[in-house]
Amino acid sequence: MNNLLEGSTTLLNGIGEETAEVLSEMGINTIDDLFNYLPYRYEDVRLRDLNEVAHGEKITIEGKVHSEPAIVYYGRKRNRLVIHLLINQYLVKAVFFNRAFLKRKIAIGDTIIVSGKWDKHRLTITGQDIQVNPKEHTNDFEPVYPLKGSMTIKTLRRFIEQAFKDYGDLINETLPSALLTKYKLPSRKLALRKIHFPQSLSEVKEARRRLIYEEFFVFQLRLQAFRKLKREASKGLSQQYNLQHLKAFIQSLPFELTDAQKKVVNEICRDLKSSYRMNRLLQGDVGSGKTVVAAIGLFASVTAGYQCAMMVPTEILAEQHFTSLNSLFQQTGVSIELLTSSVKGKKREEILSKLVKGEIDILIGTHALIQHDVIFAKLGLVITDEQHRFGVEQRRILREKGETPDVLFMTATPIPRTLAITVFGEMDVSIINEMPSGRKKVETYWVKHNSINRVFEFIEKELVKGRQAYIICPLIEESDKLDVQNAIDVYEVLSQYFHGKYNIGLMHGKLPAKEKDDVMRAFSQNQLQLLVSTTVVEVGVNVPNASLMVIYDAERFGLSQLHQLRGRVGRGSEQSYCILLADPKSDNGKERMRIMTETTDGFVLSERDLELRGPGDFFGKKQSGLPEFKIADMVHDYRALEAARNDTVTLLEQDDFWESPEYLPLRNYLKMTEVLNGEKLD
Repeated sequence: MNNLLEGSTTLLNGIGEETAEVLSEMGINTIDDLFNYLPYRYEDVRLRDLNEVAHGEKITIEGKVHSEPAIVYYGRKRNRLVIHLLINQYLVKAVFFNRAFLKRKIAIGDTIIVSGKWDKHRLTITGQDIQVNPKEHTNDFEPVYPLKGSMTIKTLRRFIEQAFKDYGDLINETLPSALLTKYKLPSRKLALRKIHFPQSLSEVKEARRRLIYEEFFVFQLRLQAFRKLKREASKGLSQQYNLQHLKAFIQSLPFELTDAQKKVVNEICRDLKSSYRMNRLLQGDVGSGKTVVAAIGLFASVTAGYQCAMMVPTEILAEQHFTSLNSLFQQTGVSIELLTSSVKGKKREEILSKLVKGEIDILIGTHALIQHDVIFAKLGLVITDEQHRFGVEQRRILREKGETPDVLFMTATPIPRTLAITVFGEMDVSIINEMPSGRKKVETYWVKHNSINRVFEFIEKELVKGRQAYIICPLIEESDKLDVQNAIDVYEVLSQYFHGKYNIGLMHGKLPAKEKDDVMRAFSQNQLQLLVSTTVVEVGVNVPNASLMVIYDAERFGLSQLHQLRGRVGRGSEQSYCILLADPKSDNGKERMRIMTETTDGFVLSERDLELRGPGDFFGKKQSGLPEFKIADMVHDYRALEAARNDTVTLLEQDDFWESPEYLPLRNYLKMTEVLNGEKLD
């Protein structure tokens, strides 16, 4: 960037220290900041035919002053200025509050333009802005900016106009000329001028398209450069697995892999053989077969002579993975062990001893895997299931139990593509978006609370067949603030309704971890037929006999969470059902219920959830990693985001980018020291 553009705003005429302070509060400290202080919306100031204007609409009109402006005083220091304007056949009254000083600027016969709120019944406009004897009405759209203190839009626009006049020629181009041509984008200088001083709506759109793409491009350039340099700096193991044994293992599986699974298996195997360290996120909807893909990766690494670790968030899930992997590997001679906080004493010592000697091929466990005395002989692959349940530090400790092990993260929470590109941009992302054949879709129904008796009858119908059911509630105990069903009340009601017929369990987040595991274990072994719970069953529970999910006050949950809860059923061969008990008041709530009944595709739901809730709420308020864009929107501008990502990946692979003077501004913008040091890029 030109040094003059980094100069203080006080370089401009009319900006003294006091005004500079106000601008500074708005985040405007330099000339360049002024150029990049973008409008957040535009006022339509086209001159309109009064016959076409609706009551209460904000409009701009032009007319001749018909009579002497009058001032009416009322209260202390309060006044109303009334101006009668002749507009075609109409005599319109323009009213300005506390603007008495305007009277001396206006004479009969003057032409004035007024913007304000239109009262169709009284032929009155409540004025907000006025121009007296304008040379011409040129602008159809006036930009609106966020303001602070005494700053006004007129004053700010004057400063921006002055900045263009004095320093506009110094605005440098940031995008390569090839990309400007490819997408027919205006120059940066022209786009900034059009965004601040548009002559038409089409100019606004053209400028926005350029600046949105640029914002995504610069962000992705830094992200992809960080990813590329980090990848090339992290020497991998280049695991030379036994392809013949791996193919035989895949053929021995009791089912055919889906095309999506085959694609992901190839991506993982390519990473294992690569001289770079694997850093891959595997997304797969509930029941899509992520565990089998993980098993193939584990087996490949073992045939290459390495040990593997698989860390999961709960003991129940660890036990389930241990059981299923043992079943898959029973004819292979692969040695698997389970390590959780429940494994103690002699058994734990035996596992740790065998592990350090290299006698255990695969160790599955919970946070117990990251204890300091858990030592691997030759760790080659680390898999973290439901990776968002672990902290960055916990994942790092597990990785560092080997020299440079390959790393695979798995999640059953479908993440919209736009967020995956943005938040997990430094990872390779694999997606299993195809369900195994023969799996039945969970039938989903939206039912209002006044039909609760019919729901109870349906629950009993499933239990009579020998099935089990989940009942999910949003709260643990009764709340005065929220009129929603709570787990304890629902548990009491169901206990009375099914008294003596079925065993009912209660589970929620306030229970100690051991009690939660005990309740979940009892349910998975069919000692409990009904489980009343909060959302703690959302992740990692596999009870094939459970065929019914009932969710109280379903409108209080987001689409992704509802889908995760629904995914707890439908894991067996029988038809399963999900009942959404909800009386949503808002259109948004009704829309969520409708979408849930129409699709069981988690990726479709995640995209719709993102549209309805926005990226901040999708991940939660405390989630870091979401960049703040000035003008771009990850949801609505996702095509530009994907284009920018693909363009930066291509550009960074070209030698020209790192050598040619044409790309020097972009290389400088990368702040390569930060990139190489792995500092946070935001």
